[in-house]
Amino acid sequence: GQSLVLNMAGKGYRVSCYNRTAEKIDQFLKDKAGQMPVAGFHSIKEFILSISRPRKVLLMVPAGGPVEQVIDEIEGLLDSGDIIIDGGNTHFADSNRRSEALENKGLGYLGLGVSGGEEGALKGPSLMPGGHIAAWNELKPLLQSISAQLEDGTQCCEYMGLAGAGHFVKMVHNGIE
Repeated sequence: GQSLVLNMAGKGYRVSCYNRTAEKIDQFLKDKAGQMPVAGFHSIKEFILSISRPRKVLLMVPAGGPVEQVIDEIEGLLDSGDIIIDGGNTHFADSNRRSEALENKGLGYLGLGVSGGEEGALKGPSLMPGGHIAAWNELKPLLQSISAQLEDGTQCCEYMGLAGAGHFVKMVHNGIE
């Protein structure tokens, strides 16, 4: 997630970061983020409260249980209209389930396939978002601004469809790769 943070901050976005290991946040701020508009937090509650509404919370954690744990931990701190973005290699069926559950709680959800590795994340990844259309509309300018671009200016980020469509496309991408 550090490379995506640096990408966003390099494009002028103010970015808040949290990692359950406080030393990782401190080291990242000291070594890589420098004078960029990046703030680090040792408490997940302070992290969530630092984000402007509607909040956009990008999760970069391993698929499965870790995603569930983080969502369980943060959803009570979020308000209606806030958006959770799952940037891991989540199975599309899990994204389908999460999308519906979070929508029922008034929260937006995007399952975001991310391709390009650490270098791509820093310089411009290919992004495959799927989920709530309102969440996509809110995040489209940010996501397209940090994504890779073709020589003709076409951004490598476009809405894939509802629920788990983004993670489904990423799964097919990984299979081809």
